[in-house]
Amino acid sequence: MTHYVLIFLAGVAASVHCVGMCGGFACALGGDARGPVASLRRQLIYNLGRVMTYCFLGAMVGYLGVWLVGPGGEGTPASLAQRALAVVSGLLMVFIGLQFFGFFRRFSQGLTGFGGESLATALRDLLKTPGSAAPLAFGVLNGFLPCPLVYAFAAQAAASGGPASGFLTMAAFGLGTFPAMLIMGGVGLGWRQGFRQPGVQAISMNGHQNRGALLRTGWREHGMRVAGGFIVVLGLITFVRGVLPMTAHLHGS
Repeated sequence: MTHYVLIFLAGVAASVHCVGMCGGFACALGGDARGPVASLRRQLIYNLGRVMTYCFLGAMVGYLGVWLVGPGGEGTPASLAQRALAVVSGLLMVFIGLQFFGFFRRFSQGLTGFGGESLATALRDLLKTPGSAAPLAFGVLNGFLPCPLVYAFAAQAAASGGPASGFLTMAAFGLGTFPAMLIMGGVGLGWRQGFRQPGVQAISMNGHQNRGALLRTGWREHGMRVAGGFIVVLGLITFVRGVLPMTAHLHGS
């Protein structure tokens, strides 16, 4: 349970990055003409769809992790393979976490660029679709947008030991990002009504920052470093979890 709480807190810290990448979609989703309750429901359905995608990805990579290494007891080849997966996943998380501190920037552009524009176009088209199913589909597609954070926690889910734990890993991460993205939906409603704040930055439909009003750059950078710190810590825990049993086994021999 402590592990999932730590992942949830990492999701909360990562919310600033999520706002910068996907906050524009929450704002563009807008409200419902039937009133504030219906508008809140619309935003909740959108975020539910986003978290559903994370949970699906977590269960899938958790299953693939077990399927690749196979079942096995302590000291078996399958057990060693599972530990190796934890080592690789931990190193990947540390690598992604360090990107939030400004390291390996040239790699981060490749991670976030693949397929992103096609999904962003599909999301824009969904905005024009009437009906209550549109916000859910909007959130589901949003969850598939290329994102270093999703990659990092998917790596954690892959090394978690199974589809159920992978599901819970991504659920904890997604729920951590839920409040900030919900608030961004409210900000979008205010923005549509002519609300503006000087000295801050707006977020466009593709998630990049433009001139305008929404999120101070200093706060976003600080939040990204906090999120990166959580990812590095979780990566080190995952790495040690893979290395220590292997070391203990070698000493026991």
